[in-house]
Amino acid sequence: MTESIRYTADVLVIDIEGRVLLIERGWPPHQGQLALPGGHVDPGETSRTAAARELLEETGVQVREDELTLVGVYDGPDRDPRGRYVTVAYSVSVPANTTAQAGDDAAAVQWMPLDAPGDLAFDHNEIVHAAWRQQVAGGSDSEFAAQNDTGR
Repeated sequence: MTESIRYTADVLVIDIEGRVLLIERGWPPHQGQLALPGGHVDPGETSRTAAARELLEETGVQVREDELTLVGVYDGPDRDPRGRYVTVAYSVSVPANTTAQAGDDAAAVQWMPLDAPGDLAFDHNEIVHAAWRQQVAGGSDSEFAAQNDTGR
């Protein structure tokens, strides 16, 4: 049996106040749920290029590719109900007054505390958790779980 694998990139935009920029998904799966900005890596693109492009398309926030820091690669077989998706997640720091506006497939944008983003679509709580650990160098997983209402 052959399995198709789709390649995506996601971005955690973190402001100086410790908030993460999330989008409200405009369509299924997880329509209406908060998620990280991101999407498919197009032919000829790197995941870093796709991450910067998707961020701009979905939120209007423009960053340079070289500003993106790798958070990790997420390839759980059941992470997306549409099939097998492998994503490369990046983070980027922005000033507190960074404005974002919904575009492309985002119905809305919202800034949430990095340590308590709420219940996110897909495995995005896991990705935010990893970025939070990177931000709070030496922070423990139990500290995050105690502050995060989803327990992840």
